[in-house]
Amino acid sequence: MANNNNKINVSEMIADNKQKKNFSNITEKLVPALLFLITTVSILTTIGIIYTLLSEAIEFFRRVPIWDFFTGIELDPFGANPQFGILPLINGTIISSLIAMVVAGPIGLMTAVYLSEFASDKMRITLKPLLEVLAGVPTIVYGFFAFTFVTPILQAIIPSLGLTNILSPGIVMGVMIIPMIASLSEDAMTSVPGSMREGALALGATKLEVSLKVVIPAALSGIISSFVLGISRAIGETMILTIASGSSKDFTFDITQSMQTMTSYIVEITSGDASTGTTMYYSLYAVALTLFVFTLIMNLLARYISRKFREEY
Repeated sequence: MANNNNKINVSEMIADNKQKKNFSNITEKLVPALLFLITTVSILTTIGIIYTLLSEAIEFFRRVPIWDFFTGIELDPFGANPQFGILPLINGTIISSLIAMVVAGPIGLMTAVYLSEFASDKMRITLKPLLEVLAGVPTIVYGFFAFTFVTPILQAIIPSLGLTNILSPGIVMGVMIIPMIASLSEDAMTSVPGSMREGALALGATKLEVSLKVVIPAALSGIISSFVLGISRAIGETMILTIASGSSKDFTFDITQSMQTMTSYIVEITSGDASTGTTMYYSLYAVALTLFVFTLIMNLLARYISRKFREEY
């Protein structure tokens, strides 16, 4: 009787193992397929964005010559004789991004050097989260800060500064980008082996010399990548410039005057009276496509620089 029970138990165990094995095989086949579908979501989304921008931008370029669009210095979509030159928008975008990087670059890099090389562990644990709080502030808050606080201060220093100008939002954008540059640069510096620092110190170098002549060159690829990504972030910023920079479409290099960027133009047109099917409506997609190409080039440049100057230890 006991032998029969043992045979039944063994048979049940074999059946259970077969079921588990079949379930495991099915899972092994389904999981890679599921992961593949999840992976393709970002790719399909990018393809969808490109298709949407191209299909609508092509209609715009049927109405406005592409050469006039990219070389024109007059932008007046609301006029009786509409003009759609994008150079004023590109000019405003580049100038605002350069102002932001003049502020964010040195401060972010020096902050990274301090956190990586000079700050104690306790100080680093305290300061880094506080610094990254800036990255969590909504950009519309930065915009009102630039308009109501920074601009009046700058007007006291520069009397000719307009109520809306490109200088004030450019500076505030730089403050916003500081955490990105500081964090990425600090990570790159931290990855430099301690043996390189110890060797330089053993040869008589000071801690500052080690930071400037050993650590920064060794982490150069990560630092440059953080700068390029910072520029890309500045190019795509919207609300700060929309609120504090105004909507002037003049082609000028005077940073005390109002300028409009590509993102601000998109906000203005979408919130205005641009009816579907009009040339003004399709100009949104032409500007958005140009902005997409700008940011894509910056991201590709960051990847190229990271690979070109990467140091392996």
